[in-house]
Amino acid sequence: MAKSGETVGLPVSMADRSIGQTLGDYATQTMAVAAAEVQKLYHDPLELLTRAVQPVLWLMLFGEVMARVRGVAPGNIPYLDFLAAGILAQSALFVAIFYGISAIWERDLGVLQRYLVSPAPRSALVLGKALSAGVRALSQALIVYVLALLLGVSIDLHPLNILGVAAAIVLGSALFSTLSLIIACIVKTRERFMGIGQVLTMPIFFASNAIYPLSLMPDWLRAVSHFNPLTYEVDILRALMLTHGTSDYGFLLDFGVLFGVTTGLTAIAARMYGRMGY
Repeated sequence: MAKSGETVGLPVSMADRSIGQTLGDYATQTMAVAAAEVQKLYHDPLELLTRAVQPVLWLMLFGEVMARVRGVAPGNIPYLDFLAAGILAQSALFVAIFYGISAIWERDLGVLQRYLVSPAPRSALVLGKALSAGVRALSQALIVYVLALLLGVSIDLHPLNILGVAAAIVLGSALFSTLSLIIACIVKTRERFMGIGQVLTMPIFFASNAIYPLSLMPDWLRAVSHFNPLTYEVDILRALMLTHGTSDYGFLLDFGVLFGVTTGLTAIAARMYGRMGY
């Protein structure tokens, strides 16, 4: 019979060390995949400039025009302030939702097979790619922050708020990039993926609180928005990004929804990712 302080056949110290080593290896494998993906961005900095065009157009054209319409933003918040957080979430969404196409490229180039024969668990591969999508989205956040400050948006630059915004962006990007990977595993061709990605992006964006408050939506669309993860990401960003921002749902629910959906999608993607190479 094992004594107190021992597991069957192994002292607790050895069991703890084994668990710690396993977790450490898992984290290392995840970060290695993420680093490999981020290096692609380092070698192609022009991608950052091209992706900056979309938030610039939304804020400077759409935002400036809609700011002249009264009653769109709730309370006394200037519409440009209200819009800034939504465009930040949109920029991260657009980066993440088409991330699965890189998996199709990797399969066609033979890179995917090298990933699959590595000792890394499938979930570590998926999380590594999700984390790299978050890093790319953070580069978009920097662009939106700078542009918003230039346009006079009341940005809260408190370090804790900025860390909260970064966490929400990484988590939201991980969610949508994992969804994108699942789609890529299903369709398996670039042409079909691009079509489905474009079909999904607009409904996700417009069925959220990114560019107008939920109170302006018809009842059926408001009900749909409650099941839209982007709604909760925007809620976090709007509360932390603005000096006068507030959360409609509360941070616990917002982060809980994002984390829960990301966890579920990661489990699904990990099961499907290995089959993509065949």
